[in-house]
Amino acid sequence: MSSPSDPIQSLIPLLATPVALIGACIGSFINVVAWRLPREESLIWPGSHCPRCGTPLAWFENIPVLAWLMLRGRCRHCHQPIAARYPFVESLCAGLWVAVLLARPDRMGAGAEPVLLLVAGWFLVSWLLPMVLIDLDRLWLPEPMLRWGVLLGLAFTALLGFLQDPATGRRLLLEHLVATALGLLGFEAVSALAERALGRPALGLGDAKLAALMGAWLGPGGLGVAVALAVFGGALVGGVARILGRLGPNQPFPFGPFLAAGTVLVWLVGPQPWLRLMLPALVP
Repeated sequence: MSSPSDPIQSLIPLLATPVALIGACIGSFINVVAWRLPREESLIWPGSHCPRCGTPLAWFENIPVLAWLMLRGRCRHCHQPIAARYPFVESLCAGLWVAVLLARPDRMGAGAEPVLLLVAGWFLVSWLLPMVLIDLDRLWLPEPMLRWGVLLGLAFTALLGFLQDPATGRRLLLEHLVATALGLLGFEAVSALAERALGRPALGLGDAKLAALMGAWLGPGGLGVAVALAVFGGALVGGVARILGRLGPNQPFPFGPFLAAGTVLVWLVGPQPWLRLMLPALVP
């Protein structure tokens, strides 16, 4: 997955801490996106404020993770609890940014420019995370983010491919365009068949568009493995939740987080390790 000539490899010990800090700050903004976007509020104005009392927050109340710890999980003004999800998302985003720094994915071609590939990975995880939070809260995936996510994936694919050579660029872009169509049409077909068989759709249209986004970033092979991981993870978590009584027999639950997790797992380590894990007898 990595190349001896990759300049980033030697800099990882120096970059890990600042990358984690930037990732935590991005995670703080992602919390804002996940709260405001479903409510159709501006992401920029007004500035950060307590969602309960509306008091604007001082700069030190916006420090990722540390502010929540210093305030002991309560607003300094109205003393109402601040959800633990805020520092969790900030920490998760920091961890994902460092994981992308350590990874050397081949989804955009083995000879892809490492710095641009790194930026692409950071874009991907930062784009998926707010959609996961919104889907968990609302069972809904925001249409604009899905559309722009597809376009960003295809743009990064084209740029990374054509920087290698025109033939690689055309091949990669065609493969990822095909994967985008396969993700969208395949999920829509499964949902339509399930609706005929069960009388209700098994998947939302947002999931189909998220699958298209996955295809744009991962290509056909990566898409297939990511979907398989999502199906396995969703079946496992859904089955356990039903056994424990946390999920009713016909109660819907969000599938977007599992698709996003599958996407990130394939981006970080590639499809081959997961294929070996799922099909040890068939994959060397």
